Amino acid sequence: MTQRARAALDGRLTPAAADRLTEMTAAIAADPAAIGRLFPAAAREVARGPLDEADPTGITGPTLDDAVRAVLLETLASAQPDEQRAAEVAALYRYGDGDEKRAILRSLPALDVGEGARALVTDALRTNDLRLVGAAMGAWAGEHLDDDAWRQGVLKCLFIGVPLAAVQRLRERADAELARMVAAFGHERCAAGRPIPPDSRLVLDHFPEVAARFPDVAAALPTVPAP
Repeated sequence: MTQRARAALDGRLTPAAADRLTEMTAAIAADPAAIGRLFPAAAREVARGPLDEADPTGITGPTLDDAVRAVLLETLASAQPDEQRAAEVAALYRYGDGDEKRAILRSLPALDVGEGARALVTDALRTNDLRLVGAAMGAWAGEHLDDDAWRQGVLKCLFIGVPLAAVQRLRERADAELARMVAAFGHERCAAGRPIPPDSRLVLDHFPEVAARFPDVAAALPTVPAP
């Protein structure tokens, strides 16, 4: 088990749950294919629930079961060659439920599955599942998605109601083009008589010259606290 995956679990597992997780990781280290049967059972057999009570379903950050599954995935990353690991992770994602897919998306930076990661993030961003979209816009996307795809991901968050707190590197990567897209989205909402997502300010407030071209949006936006 890596220190990164274990850190979120410190003090959160019962002795029996910690023992079961140790058994699972030992099984995967000995036979990486064992993850196929252990990964779906991890939440039930080890632990599930929120890490942050304000984010119970894991939209903006990991859940307890995400952290448990991250330990299994990082064990797999240490035990299996790259090409086989990419195929295994893709299969876990393809056949997994929403919680399993979310855990994989959050673990991508540690898995080193190459372009396979992009395919999983792209798939998640096509859904309207808030958990998957939020996880897809996490650390891997912040580091690797090209500008166009990343901007579209931010817009998707606003469109379906994922808080922009889920988007990694928002302040670093936001640019005038993203602000224009967000303002144009807000303008369409105004024209349709619909509210503008308050998180739009987290982009527009940093590009006042863009926001000034959309006075209806600026007037309609509620105030949000600084991140």
